[in-house]
Amino acid sequence: MRAVYKNPKELATVIKDSVDAYLEDLVTYDQLEQKLTKVINANGERVYKNGIIALQISNVLGESRVEIVNKIYNK
Repeated sequence: MRAVYKNPKELATVIKDSVDAYLEDLVTYDQLEQKLTKVINANGERVYKNGIIALQISNVLGESRVEIVNKIYNK
């Protein structure tokens, strides 16, 4: 799995697919948390700017997925 993404759409798609896998019970919460933490840390400002998820990413994710990502990020 790549950790760094230069294209915001690819980054959003990876996050979306990870959350969807969790929602479909294909991965555990701990696995989701590890993967998202790794991706968010590797991409820094491209995911969160001033503590708020980037608009391009939030548009792809949708409100319910953004809530899950925020819950993991704000831990």
